[in-house]
Amino acid sequence: MAKKKSTRGNAITRFYRETIGELKKVTWPTRQEAINLTKIVLFVIVGMSIFLGVLDYLFAQLFRLILGI
Repeated sequence: MAKKKSTRGNAITRFYRETIGELKKVTWPTRQEAINLTKIVLFVIVGMSIFLGVLDYLFAQLFRLILGI
């Protein structure tokens, strides 16, 4: 029974060690790169929201016209 606990403890410890090792290999963006990428994401979100909102409005009007409401 005690052996299973130590194996589990070693597996968890190894997992965290390997995770930290992998995170050290990551090339993190600079602050300016992160800001620029955030701006791009926000721009795309706003653009797609407007596009989908317009499509929704047009389809709603089309269905009202077809159904005669």
